[in-house]
Amino acid sequence: METKNTTLAPIETGERITALDIMRGFVLCGILLMNINGFGLAHAYGDPTIAGGATGWNLYTWITTNMFFEGTMRGLFSLLFGVGMFILLDRMDKRHAGIKGADIYFRRLTWLLLFGVLHAYLLIWAGEILFNYALMGFLVYSFRKLTPKTLVIIAVVLFSIGAFWNFMEYRGKVEMLQKVEQATAMKAEGKELDKDQKGALKEWEEVLEDRSPENINSFNESMRKGYFDVVAFNAGEVFKWKTYGPYRYDVWDILSMMLLGIALFKWNILNGEKTIRFYLTMVVIGYAIGLTVNYFETINIINKNFSYISFYETNTTYDLGRVSVAMGHIGMIMLFSKLPFLHWLKYAISCIGKMALTNYLTHSFICMIVFTGVGFGMFGRLQRYELLYVVFGIWIFQLIISPIWLKYFHYGPAEWLWRRLSYLQKPPFRKNGDVIVD
Repeated sequence: METKNTTLAPIETGERITALDIMRGFVLCGILLMNINGFGLAHAYGDPTIAGGATGWNLYTWITTNMFFEGTMRGLFSLLFGVGMFILLDRMDKRHAGIKGADIYFRRLTWLLLFGVLHAYLLIWAGEILFNYALMGFLVYSFRKLTPKTLVIIAVVLFSIGAFWNFMEYRGKVEMLQKVEQATAMKAEGKELDKDQKGALKEWEEVLEDRSPENINSFNESMRKGYFDVVAFNAGEVFKWKTYGPYRYDVWDILSMMLLGIALFKWNILNGEKTIRFYLTMVVIGYAIGLTVNYFETINIINKNFSYISFYETNTTYDLGRVSVAMGHIGMIMLFSKLPFLHWLKYAISCIGKMALTNYLTHSFICMIVFTGVGFGMFGRLQRYELLYVVFGIWIFQLIISPIWLKYFHYGPAEWLWRRLSYLQKPPFRKNGDVIVD
């Protein structure tokens, strides 16, 4: 008779892949580098002219993050999540878990879905990703046994659909602005506008109102209120992205990277087992393509003075740039993991990766305290480059705390709870001489 803890239990320490933990730690830090703009500024995640400043150090900060981190960190986070789900399913399949394995997998994702909802609403972060990962994770199950080549083909198809949608959206915005120009001229001449022109004018007025200093100031003040007021204010934005986002972006943005991640894992690229030459080639080719694309996108936006349409125009090549840079990042991280020195840093970063869920939620908790009226009410008060001080502070905190925590505990608190709910077992938490399960 099968014992309770052997076949269907969390992964043991010896089975963990250190290179993946290091990569997960790096990516989690990079995620905060991008998310901090949403945590601390209104509507300025991509466009620095709306809030936070677009000159001097603020401009340099935007250029750097746009070139190296925009889309790549989220993409790598998605990639790693897909790999984690595949490893879980592969272990279950090899142990002939059958329907019990599927039960654990889907229960795990269902709880993650709930964590995402609570995270978005109660920790006041509309940009949270757990909810979206759970939804896409439900789809990953059916792809787990496909060959790497097939997974890459499917991922490329999904990327292509997303790029086509971005292109059509860009075309639509161009037409909208043309109609606005026509409508403005006709109104000046006292002529009657048709339905399409009225619709375009209304859409453009809403865009201008959303970006107006008055609206940004109102947004800032709302985020500096007390907890329940901020939760209520944030709820509309959460609902919008959790209903509109999955079909507009997630299938082409998240699921595609999950499948690509599984393919790379099956090819033994993500476990650090390839040669230094192989990873150097990834770095050179990935950065050569990706940074070239990102450079022309960035220059195009700057040359057009951060115009509304310039962002939609560069979205047409967005995936080509971000995925290529992400491949370069993978090569660089794998090279770092193979270095015969800096063991203390690799260990600290891997500890952040082992506690990825806890540390990710901690980002939101700390930023809620720093930026909203729950704590210091700094929302909208810092320039874009000054937000980096908060980022660096959190990085240092987690680099110190994560290794200390894992010295005494097997899991981060969120990881322990997730496993407890997923396996319907109570895994050991404090290290007190029992068998280490990680």
